[in-house]
Amino acid sequence: MAEAARNIDSIDVRPAFTEADTEALNQRFEGVDTTAMLKALFDERKLGEVAVVSSFGTESAVLLHLVASVDPTIPVTFVDTLKMFPETLEYRETLVRSLGIKNSNAIMPDEKALTEKDGNGLRWSFDPDGCCEIRKVEPLNRAKNGLDSWISGRKAFQSVTRNNIPRFEIDDGRLKINPLGDWIKDDLEAYFEKHDLPRHPLEAEGYLSVGCAPCTSKVLPGEDPRAGRWRGWDKTECGIHEDVSPVPGTEDHNGANDPIF
Repeated sequence: MAEAARNIDSIDVRPAFTEADTEALNQRFEGVDTTAMLKALFDERKLGEVAVVSSFGTESAVLLHLVASVDPTIPVTFVDTLKMFPETLEYRETLVRSLGIKNSNAIMPDEKALTEKDGNGLRWSFDPDGCCEIRKVEPLNRAKNGLDSWISGRKAFQSVTRNNIPRFEIDDGRLKINPLGDWIKDDLEAYFEKHDLPRHPLEAEGYLSVGCAPCTSKVLPGEDPRAGRWRGWDKTECGIHEDVSPVPGTEDHNGANDPIF
């Protein structure tokens, strides 16, 4: 009779980030140049499995250039909701090629969830929160399952709902890094000009923040840059950065406090 396989003990050496870590990191890198901060983080290799999450929107080139200039092998994840502007898909190809990004990947909505919960593709028109949950939040949660930390392009100036964004915060037990959290519009414009970065094709037409095609409109003079997102709805976020009401059945339940840094 064959002997049962013996269980082999293993030690989980992956980082488990805490609020104490974010406090230490925010203090350590306060006022430090963004490129220098990213270089230190990548060189020290304490982030575990890390990736950039990019929408390839109107301001995405800045963060992608910053990361690629330090380490072009850092993975870049794009959530293709299957409702994107063709111009965004083309822009993604342009930036990956021109910035020398070595590891770019796209994740899409679950086919079964689309069939069951958005069979006609019109959920955006009556339930934008539910549409975002199916097409953006759940796919990104899948992509983040193998990550210990991730890098976001959020910036505080984009909207009154994004004030006081720290460089480091905790997101479902993962370290979330916001390298541009304290940048202002002038900083971005100067960086675009200095490095001659390609612009999103729709920006010149008045689309200052670009998401899915059905829920993105042009921004009017005097409006904040995200005013064109979900116009007419009491909605300002897709759910990736801020919670929105989940569609039943699509919820993702993820789930020693010495600082790592």
